[in-house]
Amino acid sequence: MSKGKIVQCVPNYSEGRDLDKIEKIVSPFRGKEGVKLLNYEADKDYNRVVVTVIGEPEAVKNAVVESIGVAAEVIDMTKHEGQHSRMGATDVVPFIPIRNMSMTEAIELAKETGKAVAEKYNIPVFLYEKAASKPERENLADVRKGQFEGMPEKLKNPEWQPDFGKAQIHPTAGVTAVGARMPLIAYNISLDTPNIQIANNIAKNIRFSNGGFRYCKAGGVEIPDKGITQVTMNLTDYTKTAMYRVFETVRMEAKRYGVNVIGSEVVGLVPMEALVDTAAYYLGLEGFSMDKVLETSLME
Repeated sequence: MSKGKIVQCVPNYSEGRDLDKIEKIVSPFRGKEGVKLLNYEADKDYNRVVVTVIGEPEAVKNAVVESIGVAAEVIDMTKHEGQHSRMGATDVVPFIPIRNMSMTEAIELAKETGKAVAEKYNIPVFLYEKAASKPERENLADVRKGQFEGMPEKLKNPEWQPDFGKAQIHPTAGVTAVGARMPLIAYNISLDTPNIQIANNIAKNIRFSNGGFRYCKAGGVEIPDKGITQVTMNLTDYTKTAMYRVFETVRMEAKRYGVNVIGSEVVGLVPMEALVDTAAYYLGLEGFSMDKVLETSLME
């Protein structure tokens, strides 16, 4: 990878079960100059795959647009079922500035991508987070409210005209949100109960919109195959809302219902600094920082 500008993109697609379809969706990120596929992680319960790529802005943009086209061909949202909220075959596409790149440039890249997707595939696009055209579109949950099934009616509302494309959903690929943001952690905490109400109650207590942690968005999800539920969340600024702090709060709240935390998982990639912070807390390390991580010194 060159010393120039580097952007990260983490597109989320509404397919987590059919491996052939997933490979087709991911294929545009392979063997491309200026693009590196870091990770892709599918979840059968959520019926969703999260892809993480980095690279040169123009190359990443072109690969993302190509992949969105593939997803529109292989995913039929009229038949999609899963535990995760969704409104399109390619549900959400965030760009994250990583090196020698400003947020302003990431926002411009998001706009270019949204315009291309609408023009090439007739998929309406909303801009969200830092790229949002209106304050009420910053929060992805507000944009996605109604999900795929409710989008035809939602797009009739003058307040919810798409930023790019016609106010009419793609019949099988739905609607896509494209935005720009800082790095976040997609984090799920598992509970040993099938009672979704308990997970929802805990999520309500920890998310910012209900008075919880400032940089936490959370909801409850059922995992019927395992007989458990999860508190699923996005930590939008891990330097101010730490993973360990959220984990311990969920464990404390679960005790109110006689429920135990039985594990947690990170979806996609996580910044090393977030894990160092968590390790320092649980091990009681004094004065510990990234400077004391062996791999960090090797990269200098």
